[in-house]
Amino acid sequence: MASMSEQPPHTPAEEPAWKRRAVERSTQAAKRRAEERGERFLDAARAVVTEKGTTDFTVQEVVDRSRQSLRSFYQHFDGKHELLLALFEDAMATTAGRLRAAAARESGPLERLRCVVRELFESGRPGAVGARRPLFADFAPALLVSRPREMAVAVAPVVAVVAELTAELERTGALGGSVDALRAARLTVRTVLFAARPESADEGEPLTADEVWDFCAHGLLRG
Repeated sequence: MASMSEQPPHTPAEEPAWKRRAVERSTQAAKRRAEERGERFLDAARAVVTEKGTTDFTVQEVVDRSRQSLRSFYQHFDGKHELLLALFEDAMATTAGRLRAAAARESGPLERLRCVVRELFESGRPGAVGARRPLFADFAPALLVSRPREMAVAVAPVVAVVAELTAELERTGALGGSVDALRAARLTVRTVLFAARPESADEGEPLTADEVWDFCAHGLLRG
């Protein structure tokens, strides 16, 4: 007969169910707290960006506004760039929902795609009272050039909307040649976001949503 010292150790599968439940609750609670702290940093950053009208802020400004610690900030983000990227990803997800809702109000596939391209362009332009949207006007163009992979991830929700509409339009036979809906959507979104950036003095009159749509459409439509 085996002695007590010779008994095999308990495996994780033999742990009482209450222990597993306790660990799960603890993990879930920690996850919720981390998400809440992260959201507070994002809310603080949005407020700072809105007030300053620029993405030229410091991490300390965001930390102070959030009423949390610098240590906590770096537990959630590795620096200002990752914070800006999180803000932009969040903005793109919200924008995708808004674009989808706007498209649903249109009557046909061409009208829906035109609506989305125009709305996306306008989302990056100054507001009616001149308020800037620096995440679109400043951060997005810079991200397009310096971090294309990060940009691709951030704009994926918007690209998905445009790809669906492009595929829908393709089924009507209105597209010229052989068009890959996803690749066309990626190119369209990048073009629109870059076109929405503030013009320099030597670029002349600001672009309009109609001009941007015409440019995108003529690369897709027949005749």
